[in-house]
Amino acid sequence: MDSVDYYNKYANVYFDNTVKLDMGETLERFLSYCKPGDNVLDLGCGSGRDSKVMIERGLEVTLLDASNELCTLADIYTGMEPLCMDYREIDFDEVFHGIWACASLLHIPKEELPDVLQRICKALKPQGVCYFSVKKGSFEGFRHERFFADYEKEELMELCDGVAGFTLLDCWETTDIRINREEESWMNILLQKNTD
Repeated sequence: MDSVDYYNKYANVYFDNTVKLDMGETLERFLSYCKPGDNVLDLGCGSGRDSKVMIERGLEVTLLDASNELCTLADIYTGMEPLCMDYREIDFDEVFHGIWACASLLHIPKEELPDVLQRICKALKPQGVCYFSVKKGSFEGFRHERFFADYEKEELMELCDGVAGFTLLDCWETTDIRINREEESWMNILLQKNTD
């Protein structure tokens, strides 16, 4: 079973476990770079939880997820039909002011992440901002029926520095907000597309 199969199989459980989580301060950091009317891509929208907040804040949100089942649930929850596609296949040209990829790129193998980030950079307008998060650690492989690529801060910053067209704005650590997962940590990244 690959990660997409997992989310298709357990879509309802995943939806129930995540739809009420409050991304709070982390989402506000991202939204501080956006203004009403801006186009934002929710890359790996899952339940549509964060998309709904952004829509309510006046942003024009495009939802995207690789799981057909989660796309269906996000459509019901937000009233917006997500694009269903693999993150490694996105091909937009300077469409978005912001890209929010909360807990989605962690399923991309490390060797493939630079290409995905390059695609994200291409999809952003100049000075557009990308947020993404991955689990903290050094593990890469299958865990709990899904593929994960975990990163320590130094490795993640080095990887982001190597992606042409981006400036690293911030890299910070947070604890997991899910019940009984407080011992787990996340690495958070904010990147801004250069103007030239």
